[in-house]
Amino acid sequence: MKLQSCATIQYILGQPKERLNESDLNVDSPYNTYLYYGLPPGPICNPGLDSIKAALEPADTEWLYFVLGPDGRHIFTKTYQDHLKNKM
Repeated sequence: MKLQSCATIQYILGQPKERLNESDLNVDSPYNTYLYYGLPPGPICNPGLDSIKAALEPADTEWLYFVLGPDGRHIFTKTYQDHLKNKM
């Protein structure tokens, strides 16, 4: 499956946007995880120690999707259908 991470689009654009639009998701770049499968060819940030530890020892969970909620917190879901509901 494609990673489809908004963070990779923000990286491509170079300037943060409050809300991405469809044309942003179609920018042709190897970092565009909406167009290309797998991880981008390089890092999009400089992760801290906690992030590195989490990547080395990921939690055993069923959560596959997340979206930023209106309060600035992430909402995690198990199904794509629930994810789409939270995107609205």
